[in-house]
Amino acid sequence: MDISSALVTGANKGIGRATARELIRRGLTVYVCSRSAERAADAAAEIGGDARPLRLDVTDAASIADAASGIDSLDVLINNAGISDESLPAQDEEVDAFRRIYETNVFGPVAVTNAFLPLLRRSDHPRIVNLSSGTGSLTWSTERMGGYRGAFASYRSSKAALNALTIFYSQSLAEDGIKVNAVAPGLRHTDLNANAVAAVADPAEAARAVVRLALIDDDGPSGTYVNFDGTPVPW
Repeated sequence: MDISSALVTGANKGIGRATARELIRRGLTVYVCSRSAERAADAAAEIGGDARPLRLDVTDAASIADAASGIDSLDVLINNAGISDESLPAQDEEVDAFRRIYETNVFGPVAVTNAFLPLLRRSDHPRIVNLSSGTGSLTWSTERMGGYRGAFASYRSSKAALNALTIFYSQSLAEDGIKVNAVAPGLRHTDLNANAVAAVADPAEAARAVVRLALIDDDGPSGTYVNFDGTPVPW
């Protein structure tokens, strides 16, 4: 199967960077995206191979349009860029925090996906992978995440919204042959989870899960939500 190019948003660090590195290891051309051209260039240089830096701010329409116009072909889009807020009870989070987080975690993937659809539609094996979170599972939130007790509501609800978008896009793009899936990467040692122990929360493990979905066969699933170990996550 000829999947030769991928674009990863928020690829200058964390899971995004590890994902770009894993895709390069698989022989793909990878567009390493960051809001900062300098950070994108630094990350691409460190990753090596055919890693190509690309400035892309998922909250900036002009930046997205410029990035899309600078690429000739694309097989895989990975909506990785995401932000969170401090741990507060839902009622104590400011509305502006919800707006800021939804701008990146929900509206960003919509804007980026729509901008790159013309390129994906020209691919023989188009794939979209959305970076979700197990904390975005409404089932798990009611059954097994009591420790959160309503905290991180802006982040978690944004990931629940991204899960819904995964379903809707997988349905609406099915006739185009575009497979759309979401992955819960697990707790990883990144800027979002700086307190996670690096030795047991390596972003590379999550990256391998993302790449499995990015490179699934044509008879593989679409509209799924899976954990980093490949098991289904309940919506």
